[in-house]
Amino acid sequence: MRHFTDAELLQLITDDESDRVEFKEALSGSAPEKIREDICAFANDLPSHGEPGFVFVGVKKDKTIVGLPVTDELLRRLADMKTDGNIVPPPSLTVEKRVLGGNEVAVVKVEPSDSPPVRYKSAIHIRIGPRRGTATIQDERKLNEKQRYGDRPFDLYPVPTANISDLNLALFNYEYLPQAVSQEILVQNERTLNEQLAATKMIITADQPTPTVLGILTIGKNPQDFLYGAYVQFLRIDGDELTDEIVDSEEIRGAISDQIRRLDDKLIAHNRVAVDVMSGPVEKRTALYPIEALQQITRNAIMHRTYEGTNAPVRVYWFNNRIDISSPGGAFGGVTADNFGSLGLTDYRNPNLAEAMRTLGFVQHFGMGILIARRLLAENENPAPVFKIYDTAVVATIHIRDSENL
Repeated sequence: MRHFTDAELLQLITDDESDRVEFKEALSGSAPEKIREDICAFANDLPSHGEPGFVFVGVKKDKTIVGLPVTDELLRRLADMKTDGNIVPPPSLTVEKRVLGGNEVAVVKVEPSDSPPVRYKSAIHIRIGPRRGTATIQDERKLNEKQRYGDRPFDLYPVPTANISDLNLALFNYEYLPQAVSQEILVQNERTLNEQLAATKMIITADQPTPTVLGILTIGKNPQDFLYGAYVQFLRIDGDELTDEIVDSEEIRGAISDQIRRLDDKLIAHNRVAVDVMSGPVEKRTALYPIEALQQITRNAIMHRTYEGTNAPVRVYWFNNRIDISSPGGAFGGVTADNFGSLGLTDYRNPNLAEAMRTLGFVQHFGMGILIARRLLAENENPAPVFKIYDTAVVATIHIRDSENL
């Protein structure tokens, strides 16, 4: 990711707005919405510049650098545009304060996505020369072609032994598509089924309708026929050791949405609740674990695991004194054992699966799952979760409440 000098940034401003540059005088009014649309368009890089796009906050439309106080709060608001779940898959961007022409300016640099098309609120935004707006059918085809030849993540690899008959098209049409594409676009939609599947990355292209790994995971009839380890192994053990008696065991298979819902059922069923009627006028109910914290960590395990080169499942082992959650694949990209779980540090082994889980409502805010889980566990008086990062797995351990003998 190349660093741009002040001179290079000033030259971009001098060259006027283009399909790589956008000016905003301040972060007010409709500016946040427009900036998100621009981030989406720059990430799609429809003209195939292969270069980042820039949003300059503190520059007027006439190229005057008026500047503004670039506070930590302003930078945080801009950075949150990457992870608030509205732009999917999450774009690669940096936000920084620069002094240009003697004035403070906030600079948002957006790298072209290797997994186009990128959507903002279910719409594919593009910029090419003076044209800006939402993508046409032909634009979508071009973005899908770029996806074929880019350095694709594994979740966009084709599954050559699969075909469209292996996809649950009813699940796609009635559950996934209405949530992935805005109602306005669906109403005026003239796209064929293959074009819709290609636009949502479930198949390679409309003309090459081979399912992707994403398609098999998200709407596959039997994903484990093709990705053998793509399931969750759940054990409830009556004791604190793996050798103790197993009282509940299930291999949770099916598409991602089925796995998550069935795993949630297991977590809820085994999460005992204590009722305290003595300490106050209103009875107090306290669970062994806050369910939302368990959901955040188990969904992270499913989202961030490696599906390539392994037949290992996600393992959720519930002991009497703890829950161990094991996700195949170690830390990825910019995330390391040292910075794992830190605020603002996240990377995506499966960016398109993350997009699909967001579309299906299983993820609300990217990069916040572990932080949310820590807060909820603390509020429930559970110890902080412990994460162990290995070369081939990440293991999260969640202990029961210290202060209660439930």
